[in-house]
Amino acid sequence: MVRTVRFHEIGGPEVMRLEAVEPGDPGPGEVRIRVDAIGINRAEALFRSGRYIEPVRRLPSGLGNEAAGVIEAIGPGVTGFEEGQAVSVVPNFSHNDYGVYAERAIVPASALLSRPDGIDAVSGAAVWMPYLTAYGAMVEVGGIRAGDVAVVTAASSGVGVAAIHTAARLGATPIAVTRDHAKRRRLLDEGAAEVIVSGKEDVARRVLELTGGKGAEYVFDAVAGPGVIELARAVAAGGTLFLWGAQSGQPTPYPGFDLGMPALNMRTFTQVEISRNPRLLRRAAAFITSGLRGGAFHPVVDRLFPLEQIVEAHRHMDSGERFGKIVVTVPH
Repeated sequence: MVRTVRFHEIGGPEVMRLEAVEPGDPGPGEVRIRVDAIGINRAEALFRSGRYIEPVRRLPSGLGNEAAGVIEAIGPGVTGFEEGQAVSVVPNFSHNDYGVYAERAIVPASALLSRPDGIDAVSGAAVWMPYLTAYGAMVEVGGIRAGDVAVVTAASSGVGVAAIHTAARLGATPIAVTRDHAKRRRLLDEGAAEVIVSGKEDVARRVLELTGGKGAEYVFDAVAGPGVIELARAVAAGGTLFLWGAQSGQPTPYPGFDLGMPALNMRTFTQVEISRNPRLLRRAAAFITSGLRGGAFHPVVDRLFPLEQIVEAHRHMDSGERFGKIVVTVPH
């Protein structure tokens, strides 16, 4: 029996419980890992609260799909991995099917990446989802080029910081948007060319000022909701507004008609477009690993919580006070 986080009802962080659960043996295409560290993502908070893009199909339910650990057992048909290998788990499966909030967890082998040398468990649990999201939207879908301008909202989140790093590495100009003026200096230190404090500044007007009136070729928004109408004003003609989150929890209109039908592209994006495609995941892993080795990329960890404080970890995420990624450690 191993300690495993489950929830028996939909709700806030307090519905999560640590329970003793038999981990079982991996089936075809699966592996069992000893979990050493867990990356906490907003998708998990949305899932346990019943507000995720995928509903909870059964209760009790497990949670979590990003972690780092060591392979303990390999199921039939799995090749390319071995027991004792240090790996990271990337989010490419449903919370309804697997969960890594546990001391040991069974996951599909398709979700595993070998951990690069020099990447410890905490870093291995913090790096992949943010950079996969940034890489997928910016490189594979967006085709961002040197000299382009990329506006990133919710810039102090794990994905936001990874997007700043990725844009800078590609030669683009990252403009960070944050609600908290206290985070401005840190965002500049992480590579933002400019920081706009929403609520104190008109974001669209400031972007237009910074770009000589033409707007940004790309805007990457994690908030969505009615604010996209104003945000779309900052997009250059023919540019793209990517929605990779919906933190507002409000309905999101298409802004094109309100703005007089400009040449505006608008697209949703989730990192599973990359992580569920073996060819694209291989390319993404090569890009991210090279960035880590070269120093252009690095995981930004906000705080560490032990597994027994998983409720506090989620409360901290809900508070909006974090900068970067929250990681939960699993002592053995």
